[in-house]
Amino acid sequence: MADLFKGWLRSLLVALAYFTRIPIPAWVGYQADDLERAAKYFPLIGLIVGALAAGVWLAASQVFPLRVALVLSLIASVCVTGAFHEDGLADAVDGFGGGYTRDKVLEIMHDSRIGSFGAIALILAFLLKLETLAALPRGLIAAAMITAHTASRFIAVSLLATLDYVRPAGKAKPVATRLGGVDLLVAAVFGLAPLLAFGIVFNWQASVAVLGILILLRVLIARYLVHRIGGYTGDTLGMAQQLAELAIYLTFAAWRFT
Repeated sequence: MADLFKGWLRSLLVALAYFTRIPIPAWVGYQADDLERAAKYFPLIGLIVGALAAGVWLAASQVFPLRVALVLSLIASVCVTGAFHEDGLADAVDGFGGGYTRDKVLEIMHDSRIGSFGAIALILAFLLKLETLAALPRGLIAAAMITAHTASRFIAVSLLATLDYVRPAGKAKPVATRLGGVDLLVAAVFGLAPLLAFGIVFNWQASVAVLGILILLRVLIARYLVHRIGGYTGDTLGMAQQLAELAIYLTFAAWRFT
C-alpha cells in the first residue's frame, strides 16, 4: 500500500513539475516514461492552478477593484505555469496563420520567436478572459476559474486518446503514446468533477451547456489538427487548452444566472 501511494504521489509530482514552476522534492527524480504515466493527472494540475488563481482573486478583490483583482489573478496563473499553455497558443496560431503547408506550419511552430499572429492571439485571449470573468456575478468567479482550468486541460489531454504525435521529437514527445482505458477515465474524473460540482451548487443547465460546447470544440479542434498537420504537437495541446478555457468563460458569461 505504501509503495502504491508513493507511486501515485510521484506521478502527480512529475506532472506538477512538467506543467508548473512549482518545485518538487529531489527524491522524485526523472525516468524516460514518467510523463507517459503522469498524463492522466494533467487535469488535476489544472485544479491546483485554478485554485491558486481563485485564491489570488478572492484575496485581491478584498483590496482592489474587480478588474485589477482579476488581472492579478491572471498574472498569478501565468507565473505558476510559466505561461506554458499560452506559449503553445502563440506558437500554434503563428504556425497555422503563417504556414500553408504541413511542413511550413510545423517549422513556424518550432521557432521560439513570437510573430504577429501569436502576439495578437495572446492579447485577445487575455482581454477575453478578463472581460468574461468580469461579466460574471462575483460569487461565481472563483468557481468558474477552477472549473475552466480543470475542464480545459482534460479537453487538451483527451486529444492524446485519438490523435498521433506528428514530430519525431519535441516537448510533448514523452506523452506521445495514446491515452486510453482507465487512464482516460481518471483524467475525465479529475477534469470534469469541478464542472459537475458547479452544476450542483450553482446552475446545472449552465454546466450542461459548457459540456456540450466543450464536446463540440474538441471535435472541431481534432478535425482541424488532422486536416492541417495530421495530428498534434505540444503547441497545439496548449492551444486546445486555451481555447477550451475561453469557451468555458464565454459560455458562463453568456448565461443569465439568477
